[in-house]
Amino acid sequence: MRSLGVLCFLLYYISVVHAGEYLLGAGDRVEIAVYNEPDLQVNVKIGKSGFISFPFLDDVQVIGLSTEEVEEKIRSGLLGDYLVDPQVSVSISAYRPFFIHGQVMRPGGYPYQDGLRLDKAIALAGGLSNRASASDWKVTRIVDGKTMTIKVDIATQVKPDDIIKIEQSFF
Repeated sequence: MRSLGVLCFLLYYISVVHAGEYLLGAGDRVEIAVYNEPDLQVNVKIGKSGFISFPFLDDVQVIGLSTEEVEEKIRSGLLGDYLVDPQVSVSISAYRPFFIHGQVMRPGGYPYQDGLRLDKAIALAGGLSNRASASDWKVTRIVDGKTMTIKVDIATQVKPDDIIKIEQSFF
């Protein structure tokens, strides 16, 4: 019984750790600031190219990086030539959306929220329609550059760019 508790804790811990490893993508909006340098503050939406413009640096590739990795990339770019010890902070001001369609009241795209689960995503879409299946739900997601469709349940974590399909019930 004790090993089951340890296993549950480890699974929870892994899910929390991976939730913090959000990787930036096209459509995210980031705010970048350098402490005590008002001219080095930008709020920019990441385009499909994956590059953002930042003062004193060439375009910076940010798609697929965490906010911490972008901080270090900008810090190292400014270090020495421009600033002695730049303190860079990068935060996400708006996440890219997720999409839900099928048997929900208001299908469409919705802004992602950190920690979003499928039950909350359905609620954002106005709930299930009368004809919705209680269990035939799928998510199409890009994992390591490959598109995958997985069967999900109410507790599944939703990610930005996910496409959720709520099927129709036949009974």
